[in-house]
Amino acid sequence: MLNSFFNNFSYYKWWKNLDKSILTFIITFFLIGLFFSLVSTSLIASDKLDTNSYFFFFKHLLFVLFGLVIIFVISFLEKNFLYKISIYIFFMTLILLILVPIIGVEVKGSKRWIDLLFLPRIQPIEFVKPFFIIMLALIISNKSLSNLTTKFIFSLLLTLLVSFLLIIQPDLGQTLLITFSWLMLIFVSGINLILLSSITIFVLTSLLYATFNVAKFEYIKNRLLSFFNSETGTHNFQSDKAIDSITSGGFFGKGIGEGTLKNRVPEAHTDYIISVISEEFGVIAIILILVLFLSFVYSIFKKVENENDETARLILIGSSCLILLQSMIHIGVNIRLFPTTGMTLPFLSYGGSSIISISVFSGIILNLTKRKVQI
Repeated sequence: MLNSFFNNFSYYKWWKNLDKSILTFIITFFLIGLFFSLVSTSLIASDKLDTNSYFFFFKHLLFVLFGLVIIFVISFLEKNFLYKISIYIFFMTLILLILVPIIGVEVKGSKRWIDLLFLPRIQPIEFVKPFFIIMLALIISNKSLSNLTTKFIFSLLLTLLVSFLLIIQPDLGQTLLITFSWLMLIFVSGINLILLSSITIFVLTSLLYATFNVAKFEYIKNRLLSFFNSETGTHNFQSDKAIDSITSGGFFGKGIGEGTLKNRVPEAHTDYIISVISEEFGVIAIILILVLFLSFVYSIFKKVENENDETARLILIGSSCLILLQSMIHIGVNIRLFPTTGMTLPFLSYGGSSIISISVFSGIILNLTKRKVQI
């Protein structure tokens, strides 16, 4: 009788069908992020607020706790209801993205954030990304659109809209992330490789042309020129400090609290968190974090193999690829493989918008990887 009660209890079913390995990865990432937030932001808080309090750490902790609530709620939803509500949420977040050029806050030559009366400073694209992936998956897997070309056109128009709103901020890093996520989903949907290659070349050529010929993108051009030739400007300061910190940390690092990057670079706890980690804990810490991300994505892909729902397959592929690509870009910027993009490291970087975004992704992934057969 007790077994019958538990079997009919929805929370018990939710926990029983949840993929525990993926959940473990998510919790582990958040715990690692909290730990490094504690050791990398305590001095920043002391300097800015002239106190020894752990202001940024506790703020990060609150965002993570709120993120866990989001994960629970989204993972608990019925799948079809998740698809339906995601459409409405996407258009709501898209409105916020449209408002950025109008009421956005300009920081270092770009408008990426907005201040609302009921919300602190937020970056709308972080809220758009999870539901953008769902929208693309719904379009590509739509049975009423039997022609692949029609699906391609609709998904392309949606991607162009979001990309345009990002370009006028301007935010080249997020534009590339959105574009390549779309290309990945189009690729796995079975589009002709020649057409896909042509689109990729066209997109990259268009972005390069805009970067070097449109006045609004002057600072992006300067960053690119500085990346290839440090004598052309001072845009390499943060990257130079980051790579110096990684080098000085060596293989095993200087030890907790011994790093200096967090005091020399303003965005150390967000855009350069991996350099802070490397300086204090060594390159081995970067390798372990990278292995964790790869293992996390692999565990999702194992679920994709057995997934019969085309929409769920595309969402899982798109979400995991976006997370991995963003992680690679963040690490690449820190080790000077790529120009500075202002890209956070999923789960680990400080920032409310970033944590909420990755929490939404995590909830969606957990929802779609639950066991389909309930006992």
